[in-house]
Amino acid sequence: MKKAFFTLSLIFSISIAFGQYQFTMISDCHCTPVTSQDRTGTCWSFATSSFLEAELIRMGKRDIDLSEMYFVRKNYEDKALNYYLRQGKAQFGQGGLAHDVINAYAAAGAVPQEVYSGLLPGENRYDHSEMEAMLKAIVETALKSKSTSEKWMNAYRTVIDNYMGSVPENFNYKGKTYTPKTFAASLGIDPGDYVSFTSYTHHPFYSSFVLEIPDNWSNGSFINVPIEDLVAIAENAVENGYSVAWDGDVSEKTFSARKGIAVLPANDRGEEVWEKPGEEVSATQELRQQTFESFSTTDDHLMHITGVAKDQNGTHYFYIKNSWGEISPYDGYLYMSEPYFRLKTVSIMVHKDAVPENVKKKLGWNL
Repeated sequence: MKKAFFTLSLIFSISIAFGQYQFTMISDCHCTPVTSQDRTGTCWSFATSSFLEAELIRMGKRDIDLSEMYFVRKNYEDKALNYYLRQGKAQFGQGGLAHDVINAYAAAGAVPQEVYSGLLPGENRYDHSEMEAMLKAIVETALKSKSTSEKWMNAYRTVIDNYMGSVPENFNYKGKTYTPKTFAASLGIDPGDYVSFTSYTHHPFYSSFVLEIPDNWSNGSFINVPIEDLVAIAENAVENGYSVAWDGDVSEKTFSARKGIAVLPANDRGEEVWEKPGEEVSATQELRQQTFESFSTTDDHLMHITGVAKDQNGTHYFYIKNSWGEISPYDGYLYMSEPYFRLKTVSIMVHKDAVPENVKKKLGWNL
């Protein structure tokens, strides 16, 4: 279970120092406490569920802990059919993207964590490695069969039940009875309000395209904008009480969840990189494209941006909630420098109202 909500957002100019990094919070929004995805590749659900919980707080709703594993389960089912219909020529695994949670919310609703944890009695950690192998084996067997019956999907769902537990058709929550769909409807979240952005030059700017990354198994569309606009969207969101679902690369040696720092030093600084800020790489649009096409920038991980800060040199950082437990000096959060964000961000998701007015005009949105 998650704890009480953080109240850090009530303090907008608090200086935090560990080692020689000195961070001053510029903007911060309410969000729920850090949790852990444990031994699963479900960061996309943890990050986006946290994003939706922050949306509920922003909307003045009661404190609600959404079940990440409910969305995961729905996606396991959708991936099976997608993999089968594409005759095995599709991504199958634990990964996903922010829009997969939004799609699951729209199609199947949501449930509270206390109703469906995705853990069996006596379990306290997530581990989907064995289940994933079992699920893929079922779909592969169905593909190889010359006369596949409709029973394979029932068998597939039974395996999920055996590892994650079954979802109740009806449940009681705070004195009312719901189904997953009626519960989602009661929250007031409109899945159509959320938009995904990216920034690459192999497609025209201010248009949408299906981003060519492995975890985009559901062929989600992203609005393509210049990197300057992508940064502006993220900053504008947090400055106006919204938050951001972030997807990007965390494979750099200078990304450390345990140290709570993600930077891109211009030169090899050794261990000093963790001790104090220094000069960073100039992350241009051209360099973004180069690293994307060379696969040195990949969609490794999703996290939840909840704040903007600056260091003693004036460099801006995004304050980010991770889903690897309360590690780092910042209890599971980390500070990502703007240069790192500029180069290593693959995509973001925000509420459409968080988009700056000048970007909306470029997109031709009705204001």
